[in-house]
Amino acid sequence: MSLAGSPGPLDGSKGPGNQGRPARRVFVSAALLFLVASAVVALDQWSKSWALRNLSVTGRRHVIGPMYLVLGFNRGAAFSLGAGASPVIEAVAIGLVVGVVAFSRRAAKGGANLAVIVGLGLLLGGAVSNLADRVFRHHHGAVVDFIQVVSWWPTFNVADASITVGAVTVVVALVFFSPARSNDEARPGTSPEKPLTSSSLAGRLPGGGLPGGGAEPR
Repeated sequence: MSLAGSPGPLDGSKGPGNQGRPARRVFVSAALLFLVASAVVALDQWSKSWALRNLSVTGRRHVIGPMYLVLGFNRGAAFSLGAGASPVIEAVAIGLVVGVVAFSRRAAKGGANLAVIVGLGLLLGGAVSNLADRVFRHHHGAVVDFIQVVSWWPTFNVADASITVGAVTVVVALVFFSPARSNDEARPGTSPEKPLTSSSLAGRLPGGGLPGGGAEPR
């Protein structure tokens, strides 16, 4: 009886122990993404509420070195980019949230590494938190900014920093760490291809002979 068409235990992708691995990977990646995004939203919203209670738009509070805390309201994107285009910024923020969620699902199914998922979580949390500012804080579509690193750089908030760090993390992880290559090297149930030699080729031929040798085909 021929077993050529029957999946066996050596088939790494069809073995009974491997069927649930993609679903588990997606679940773990989604949970990590949610935890990172939730932490960013919680920290950003808490820090903005603190800034509204303790800071003013007329005075700066020195922290360390060139870093100051000063209250501000930004109708643009991160770091005051696109000021005056609040409806457009809100639409872009919604699109970013949807895009990050969709890309995260594809990345999880494709075996994305930890850095990509964490970076996407930072992106998602920052976008959601700034969007919540525009919708729920009633500052005429503006977000609360209060961190000033140097005098010539616009003030920003925790969500802005999270978006920036998340974007850099995702780009670096995708450019320098290939999930496809890592999966091929570490896929369970498989072994890397060995180069063909005369002895290994002989073992694959009928009768164990070499091409042109004396072994008769069966």
